[in-house]
Amino acid sequence: MFDDPVIDIALPPTAVLPAAADVVSACREIARGPLAAVVEACDRDGFYPREVLQQFGRAGALSAHLDLPGHAADYGVAIAAMSEAGRVCGATAFMMWCHDVCGLYMQASGNPALDGVALARHASGSTLGATGMSNPMKTFAGIETMLLKARQTAAGYVVNGTLPWVSNLGPDHYFGAVCTVVDDKGVNVPNHEVMFMIRCNAPGVTLRDCPSFSAMEGTGTYAVALKDHCIGAGDIIADPVRPFIGRIKGAFILLQTGMGLGVTQGAIDSIWKVEQQLGGVNAFLEDRPDALQDELDGLTARIMLLAKTPFDASDAYLLQVLDARAHASELALRAAQSALLHQGARGYLMRSEVQRRVRESHFVAIVTPALKHLRKEMARLNTQAMPG
Repeated sequence: MFDDPVIDIALPPTAVLPAAADVVSACREIARGPLAAVVEACDRDGFYPREVLQQFGRAGALSAHLDLPGHAADYGVAIAAMSEAGRVCGATAFMMWCHDVCGLYMQASGNPALDGVALARHASGSTLGATGMSNPMKTFAGIETMLLKARQTAAGYVVNGTLPWVSNLGPDHYFGAVCTVVDDKGVNVPNHEVMFMIRCNAPGVTLRDCPSFSAMEGTGTYAVALKDHCIGAGDIIADPVRPFIGRIKGAFILLQTGMGLGVTQGAIDSIWKVEQQLGGVNAFLEDRPDALQDELDGLTARIMLLAKTPFDASDAYLLQVLDARAHASELALRAAQSALLHQGARGYLMRSEVQRRVRESHFVAIVTPALKHLRKEMARLNTQAMPG
């Protein structure tokens, strides 16, 4: 499916793949420079920062978590790079996560059509991908029902249905999604779902504008309608899906923590900006910057330890990942609210970075898996672990 001609950069040769410290340092400079220059346009005007995302790709941020020739996967670096972006723009950190997990799907699929040159282009940011897994993840947790349905044919599957919002999309983008297989009468085939890659410019695929989103206007978010969309062997990520999801679930959720870490650090930065002027009265507020920083540093250390074994399939490991992801949501919410209280009236201006971070922190807490979804899954795992 990725044999269309692409005139752009390719993955850097092994000899010049950046070291971990260089990736994070480069991402910090991109975030403070090119990203900071467009963050208001992203937030207010719906500007999609394609070139900035591709700069992160050239810096090695979008390939850090992948096993590539001469380059071992490092989830810690991927999370740290995402955090540097999120410190300036939570929406961009979210788009990096969308792209990163698409690369995870491609590599874990074992499908040659999604590996090799296709994965190299993706890893470098030459092509851009995303994930349409919100509905499937909620479906598998018993929260929703599957929105995409497929009939099996001699050539593969024919898919119909609509996903109400998928982010980090454009006319030449692609993303991973899941459909339920139905029989000739439209009845679901038990436990048969297929995960596959969708090209936004493929026949039967239509992107539709969504209502305006708080803090997410620049994320390339669309409703995606599929009408008799055909998928073949080159598009398949997993068939069946559930064992595949079981293998990648921890890595999928762990990568998201980079968003929460970044938004939290940005909020702490905003508090320190007014400390010299307002520290005397701000001392009476809860969640002071030094305490928030200590908590963030402790959470970061915990996440970096988890990042060493992202494919640990044990329930005990997944429970720790879910807890860390929930903590990142809760801390982002507290830090952003604290930044607003510390800045006072100036933080209530629409042009204030604090206003944007408050909205971004809300998104960290509701994006799939949302805080309530995380707690539901944690309760399930804790119940399973109880004796008797």
